[in-house]
Parts: sequence; structure tokens; C-alpha cells
Amino acid sequence: MRLLHTSDWHLGRSLHRENLLDAQRVFLDHLVATVRREEVDAVLVAGDVHDRAVPSLGAVRLFDEVLHELAELAVPVVLISGNHDSPRRLGIASGLIARAGVHLRTDPLRAHEPVLLKDEHGPVAVYGLPYLEPALVREKLGAEQVSHTSVLGAAMDRVRADLAGQPEGTRSVVLAHAFVAGGQGSDSERDIAVGGVPSVPAAVFDGVDYVALGHLHGAQVLGGGRLRYSGSPLAYSFSEAGQEKGMWLVDLGATGELTVRQVPVPQPRPLARLRGTLEQLLTAEEHTWAESAWVQAQLTDPGRPLRAMERLRARFPHTLQLLFDPEERSGDGHDSYVDRVRGRDDAEIATGFVAHVRGSEAAPREARLLRAALESAAREEHRDGHQEETPEGARA
Repeated sequence: MRLLHTSDWHLGRSLHRENLLDAQRVFLDHLVATVRREEVDAVLVAGDVHDRAVPSLGAVRLFDEVLHELAELAVPVVLISGNHDSPRRLGIASGLIARAGVHLRTDPLRAHEPVLLKDEHGPVAVYGLPYLEPALVREKLGAEQVSHTSVLGAAMDRVRADLAGQPEGTRSVVLAHAFVAGGQGSDSERDIAVGGVPSVPAAVFDGVDYVALGHLHGAQVLGGGRLRYSGSPLAYSFSEAGQEKGMWLVDLGATGELTVRQVPVPQPRPLARLRGTLEQLLTAEEHTWAESAWVQAQLTDPGRPLRAMERLRARFPHTLQLLFDPEERSGDGHDSYVDRVRGRDDAEIATGFVAHVRGSEAAPREARLLRAALESAAREEHRDGHQEETPEGARA
């Protein structure tokens, strides 16, 4: 069976205010063309279809169009909600949509109900695990702790129990939206840390032939190739410069063996991260290639040059971000703000800010309150999609 694994479309997202809807439309056209050309048997979309819980009209229109095109090809689609999606909104009319071969999996309590596909070698059970916000789903799933590992483990226990009841020889695929340990993040992913721990071990997904992951925006291979992130189809931050954007084309053999290759996705422009003095950036021939790229410029001049952005755009018309990181500092020994926050999560940045403005570290109780407040804010973004009732038609 040939599967096309994609994720993290983030329809409606921009890159430093640069509208990407046209580029996203090109990507979706490319996806449909790939399905047709490669004779794909099923499309797997591992979450973050939209960039916001309440997506823009343009984003909804793109989503509607691609679902219609895939339905016309009679290719099944299995799609889960991610941490950027509203499960309730994305899951509306899922029962009706399933009749067209588009299977929306947004309800945590239905994660163990597979979409059953079949090829010449027999059945394939495809399970969709939507993003699981630990505090909102722990009791529903009977998980022991409020943690990503605990709730995903509970969901996977249900999946393995269902799989054990399937006919002998049934192959298995799981879609999940999570941060698996060993994966490499980028600046464009929303922090999902709970209690300071955002990741789950790969062993959570033991017993499955292929795990189609979403959340991390770089294509990655984990678990010896059994677990894969497709990554986002477009770059949504300059930290993704140099990444090969694409989708995974997965051939699932008769006994669960995998043959996988990447299908590149066309990019609207390359990303360029340039560093140097303003004069160096404006004159160096080595930067000629970046004149048509989206540019992040980091200036190292000891003082901020006048009209820096205007002058940069004279050579690099698509400069989107301007940073200052002087190499000759004033002698106070302090790093730039960018250096101080690099690699830190939201809670570490918040406690660092307290220390900066107050001159003393946050007390342990204060640090716990800050982290709890940040996690509560993140939960609120998903709460409307995790009510007790399920979307109308979801049981169909």
C-alpha cells in the first residue's frame, strides 16, 4: 500500500507578515498532482492543518478545495487535528465527510477506532491520534498522570488493544501530533511543554508498523525509520533555512516492511540568513544569490546604521527581518537578547525576564506559578475542542 505522509500545513500562516496563501495553494496543487502521478492509495495528514483555531476565510477555502480534489480522485484521506487546530471546528460534519473518503480524527475517545483500508496483501488499520492536551484528556483516557507521555501511552494502549482484535496479519499505521524525544525543533513550533517536559519517548508507539508524526517542522527519521516527521511543506521561520521541505511517500509491504522516499515540495523563495556589517552585506558578491531570497539580516555594526532596512531592501528587496548583534560591545559583558533567549522555552524566558527587571531570580514558588500560568493559557486555546460532547455526526 502506498501512503503519502504530510503534516503541519498551517494554512493561513505568514512569514514575518509575508502572505503565504498563494504558496500554500501551490503546495496543495502539488500534493494532488503527486497523489495522481504516484498512484497513492491513501493520504495521511498529521495535524496542524490550520494555523489558528479560528482560521481565516482564505485558509478554509484552500482546505475545502483540496478535500474536494482528493475526494474526486477517490483516494482516502486520514487527517488529525494538531495543537494549532480547533478539534471541534475541524471535526464538524466528520460523519458526512467520511462518506466521501475523508476521515477526520479529532476526538481523543475515538483514537482507537481505525480507518480500515485494504490492498492485495490484506487489511491495513490506520489510527488517528489527535493532539492530546494532557490536562484536558487525562481523565477521559484514564491516564495516570497529567503528562504527554501518560496520555499518549493511554491512547496507544487502546490502539494496541483494538489491533489485537483485528484479523491476523493486519498491518498498522498511527498518525500522531507530538514531540517525540530525539526530534529537533525549530523556532516556528508552538511550545507544548507540560511541567517542563514537552517530549515523549519513541517507545510509546511500540507495536505499530509506521508512525506518521506531525508537530516538528523539519523532516526527520526516528525509531530506525519506523517513526517519521514529514515536516511543514513551507518554511515558517528562518530557523528552517536549509531544510529540505517535502512529503514522505511510504510503501507498506505485505508484512509491514517499509520503503520510503521523500517527495520535494516547491518553495516560493529560498531563505537567506545573512550576517555582517551593513556595508559588507551591501557589497559582498558572495551574497548575490540572496537577492531573490527572503532575507534575515543580522547586522554586526557597533552602532545602528541609519535607514538600515531601506538600504538593505535596495539590494535584497525581500528582506523580512532585521536583527542587531554588534560584535564590538560596550564592555558590559552582556549578550544580545537573541543570544540570551536562544534555546529557552516560554517559562525560562518569563523567569529570566523577572530576574532582569528585579535584579534577583524568581523564587521557586514564583517560577511554578509562571509555568502554570503559561500552561493554562495554552490549554485555553484547545478547551473549546475538548468538551464532553463530540461534534455532530462524529459517530457516523
